[in-house]
Amino acid sequence: MQWEYQTLSIKAGGFMGGKLDDEAFTRALNELGRERWELVAAFDTAMGSGQTRDVVAVFKRPR
Repeated sequence: MQWEYQTLSIKAGGFMGGKLDDEAFTRALNELGRERWELVAAFDTAMGSGQTRDVVAVFKRPR
């Protein structure tokens, strides 16, 4: 089977970063799910001192 991939990157806000808009993230995940994308991985990118800069989600679906 062949796959195609999609990534979603959500910026973390707040004065020092690390604050994720859960509602916006959930809306984006649900939209991709409706388009038949399957979440295969999610991770954060560090800004330093334990703060998150972005949350990245990786999806796949059959081609």
